[in-house]
Amino acid sequence: MKIASILCMLALATSLYSQEIPKKNYVTKNLNEINLSIDGKFDEPAWQTANWEDHFIQHEPVEGAPPHQQTEFAVLYDENNVYVAIKCLDTSPDSISMRMTRRDVTDGDLVGIMFDTYNDKRTAFAFIVSAAGVKTDMVEVNDGETEDNTWDPIWFVKTSLQDYGWNAEMRIPLTQLRFDEGVDQIWGLQVLRFIFRKEELSSWQAMERDKSGFVSQFGTMNGIKDIKPKNNLDIMPYVVARTDRYEKDKSNPFLESGKKNNVDVGFDAKIGLTNYLTMDLTVNPDFGQVEADPSEVNLSTYETFFEEKRPFFIEGKNILTYKLNFGDGDLAYDGLFYSRRIGKKPAYYPELTDGEYADVPDATRILGAAKITGKTKTGWSIGVLESVTAKEKAEIKGIGEGRTQTVEPLTNYFVGRLQKDFNEGNTYLGGMVTAVNRSINDQRLEYLHKEAYSGGLDFVHKWDNKKWELDISSYFSHVASTKEAITLTQKNYNRGFQRPDNDYKDLDTNRTSLSGQGGKVLLGEFDGNQKFMFAVSWKSPGLELNDVGYLQSPDDIMEVFWTGYRFYKPFLIFREANLNLNQWVSWDWGGNMKYAGGNINGYTQFKNYWSMFGSFNISSTQRSNSLLRGGPALKTPGYINFNLGFNSNQQKKLTLNLSTGYNSSFEKDFSKNSRLYVGIGYRPIKTLSINLSPGFNDSKTNLQYVTQSTYGNETRYIFAHIDRKTLSMSVRINYNITPDLSIQYWGQPFVATGKYSDFKHITDSKAGNLEDRYHLYGSDQISFNSDTYYIDENRDNSNDYSFGKPDFNVKEFLSNLVLRWEYKPGSTLFLVWTQNRSGYVNDGSFNFSDDFSGIFDEKPYNIFLVKLSYRLGR
Repeated sequence: MKIASILCMLALATSLYSQEIPKKNYVTKNLNEINLSIDGKFDEPAWQTANWEDHFIQHEPVEGAPPHQQTEFAVLYDENNVYVAIKCLDTSPDSISMRMTRRDVTDGDLVGIMFDTYNDKRTAFAFIVSAAGVKTDMVEVNDGETEDNTWDPIWFVKTSLQDYGWNAEMRIPLTQLRFDEGVDQIWGLQVLRFIFRKEELSSWQAMERDKSGFVSQFGTMNGIKDIKPKNNLDIMPYVVARTDRYEKDKSNPFLESGKKNNVDVGFDAKIGLTNYLTMDLTVNPDFGQVEADPSEVNLSTYETFFEEKRPFFIEGKNILTYKLNFGDGDLAYDGLFYSRRIGKKPAYYPELTDGEYADVPDATRILGAAKITGKTKTGWSIGVLESVTAKEKAEIKGIGEGRTQTVEPLTNYFVGRLQKDFNEGNTYLGGMVTAVNRSINDQRLEYLHKEAYSGGLDFVHKWDNKKWELDISSYFSHVASTKEAITLTQKNYNRGFQRPDNDYKDLDTNRTSLSGQGGKVLLGEFDGNQKFMFAVSWKSPGLELNDVGYLQSPDDIMEVFWTGYRFYKPFLIFREANLNLNQWVSWDWGGNMKYAGGNINGYTQFKNYWSMFGSFNISSTQRSNSLLRGGPALKTPGYINFNLGFNSNQQKKLTLNLSTGYNSSFEKDFSKNSRLYVGIGYRPIKTLSINLSPGFNDSKTNLQYVTQSTYGNETRYIFAHIDRKTLSMSVRINYNITPDLSIQYWGQPFVATGKYSDFKHITDSKAGNLEDRYHLYGSDQISFNSDTYYIDENRDNSNDYSFGKPDFNVKEFLSNLVLRWEYKPGSTLFLVWTQNRSGYVNDGSFNFSDDFSGIFDEKPYNIFLVKLSYRLGR
């Protein structure tokens, strides 16, 4: 089990006792200039005289019970380091799970220590290690509501097997911690142990699972005297050599050689500005070792959200987070800052004439970026990010002399976040601002926003021992540019100012700016076994955040109610269980209900460590303002949805995960969707894991948008029935030779097909009967020739309009092989091989064997990369 999952469960923390649990206090000692060797053995005299503590208590599964195995620990310090020794006693040492993994994905038996160095009861630094010696480190913020496992400090640890169990010995430099200068330090303290074979979590300071808050339940540590904060300084220059290899194409001047070589340099730096503020710098960064995004075919009007994987942007990302909504799923993606905007694919593709070819950058080059993050003793959390991306040009060759076209302007991005804690961390007030400024000197790019600003305030208050929570936020956006750019913004499919039935917002083609606003109010009770939340959010039609944020759908008012019940104590055949009930309604800004629905879902883990989950959704008739891409709102039938899945015992060498789902509309044959996903894991030895995750999705929809055409003075919104099939599989192999040396392979074959039929155009988009909303073209109105459909709507033997055949068969193979060696702390060597294959044909037929094997008939594009970084620091 990943430590992140363990801490997520802990973050729900609360009480099965009628009386408050007494707080423990640990007293540490100074080493007095005695050097310790970090070897996991504890044979130095300093450890013999240290203050050893035990009396751990079980937290999961049976809160308050004695653990199956006891744990002892001691802490020492000197002017530069904190030292930690942990003895994990075990009467069956041969049963200790020592699974070798990569950093931050620890598995097997674990132990960890957490310091709340400001004793603010909201923030903690966690240092965790597996019995195999693999490190995980993270920052717990907002009293455990959020954990940031992207934090990678420099620290040292060794583990060793003993006849009484196993040991973990740590040295944590004070440069990696943030604390106030003072004669006597008082830190919050917690020590945790996880026994993999029992899935048992025990702690030094007892905690209550049904009590809101995590860090606030820590014990304390004193005895640290006369230490001073130390500002770290790490500079990591890098050099990267890359060669691209692909099939030669004599007709394309950019592919005729079949290869491309490049050498680049840059550096990253981490600088301690004060004892609580850290600056991260990157100049000309390279992210060649990062996995590609998974394949997809998106036929909706919504942009796909992709996870951030670049190290500079993921470390410390939580302090720059401002979420617009509540809960999880798609709603959780909307926010004022979406770091994938920085360094994205260029916005423009050059105009080419016959015989011309273009070499367009895959991504916009980041010239440099700086990030300042930290938290003060007085409760101020600070986050600032500044980044500049290059003016990118496409090189064009062909007939005549070569030329260039600008495809992305020079752009500056700024993000600032400030938050203040009050009332012992029970209340906080915060704000965030963002700014994007583009230097546009090319008329072709004047459809982009020249300026884009957003900002927001948020307020959270908890009371009654954190049982109740009130969360209020309000935000705004403002974009400015040419009339063309602002008109395009107003006419965005998900905004739809031009919709003929939009009677609450007018399209103004003379505008040169657009503003919008939104917010949310949430009230919840998150204590005890029974929990609930009621929330309302709103986003005005003019809200636009997608220059540096992420916004799926403006023009929305939403109400949500959620209640859940948690079974923390094992009962009958169940180890734990939870049950949730949700209800929601959404309206547009004109008061028209877009959809309403409800959901019931549950999860349980059995006493044999298998688990099961399931859900049932129901939705009313829906009104979509975007399906007609600028046309009137379209009424579509409601639906029901079932999902069911299970996970086998993850302690075994061979594991199985399965999930399946079915979706069907209330109108017969309007839409159906069935899906099946399987996960197979195998760990033949402790250093090797193999995971296969095949999936298949079969979807049929009677109203899939195709295109628009003009017939006389009317617009024809053309739709069709679509039969979609998607087959994919993720293959992941991890060979972790040591905690610092690993080989990782990831590959994804992907096939997606779409076959269109029963073409029609919308006539009365909101008619009561489904069949009255469209006209199905008769055989005497539609004909097909040379990949084009011709429509003779008035049956006068003369074509009135036409459109291309929309069928598709997309094949793609993405793979990434990475050898990673951290040859000294903070210094890393990467050897990378990336191979991509892709193909497309205008054919919607699906044949499992032909399509899957046909992926590897596509021409490969290979990238070989070597990246070496070296840490210079203290």
